[in-house]
Amino acid sequence: MASFKILLVEDDPNLGQILNEYLTLKGYETKLCRDGEEGLSTFKKEAFDLCLFDIMLPKKDGFSMAKEIRKNDSVTPIIFLTAKSMKEDTIEGFKIGADDYITKPFSMEELLLRIQAILRRTAEKNPQISDQKEFHFGSFHFDYDKQLLMHGNDQTKLTSKESELLRLLCLHLNQPLDRSTALKIIWRDDSYFNARSMDVYIAKLRKHLKADPSVQIMTLHGSGFKLITNAQLTN
Repeated sequence: MASFKILLVEDDPNLGQILNEYLTLKGYETKLCRDGEEGLSTFKKEAFDLCLFDIMLPKKDGFSMAKEIRKNDSVTPIIFLTAKSMKEDTIEGFKIGADDYITKPFSMEELLLRIQAILRRTAEKNPQISDQKEFHFGSFHFDYDKQLLMHGNDQTKLTSKESELLRLLCLHLNQPLDRSTALKIIWRDDSYFNARSMDVYIAKLRKHLKADPSVQIMTLHGSGFKLITNAQLTN
């Protein structure tokens, strides 16, 4: 099973390295940043399943970083790490949109259990953050990690954006995929420009899927798209 991806922002070099190594050992793909500006920039460039933020950070503190993220992303879970234990800080964190809050010093086992609980709970509510990376639909086999779409002996190497979009469609197989949701997950912004860009990638995916007429990507006017298989086509 492919790992979840965690953004870790911690300026303490020792704790940051320990957390990075521990989470990696436990099977998580972890990206470590040392300050808030680097963390926010990294979040905007890559897709993460969970964020682990220290509050007291150089350049941009954890609260400010979380506020920026929550402007366009209400889904990705955020856990705050802090040496403070004041009730006001805890309340402030949850007001911003934190999913959990853990005070230093803490045990690695406790942190791991909290991460697992949040990812499990969030995955149940939001299937788009499932960790599933391989899919079979129609006569296709899609490997997200390798960015390969396979049909019999034919293999098509997909771009990163094509892979991300096809994975979301597969996770919503025979169900509507909301346009705005897809844009915020993949492009981090549902602007007009990005929406036009997504339409281009949808057209590319349709060409790749022509090998099996029982598989189609429907456009749901005004709302989004739906990847459908033969069972749905005949209805």
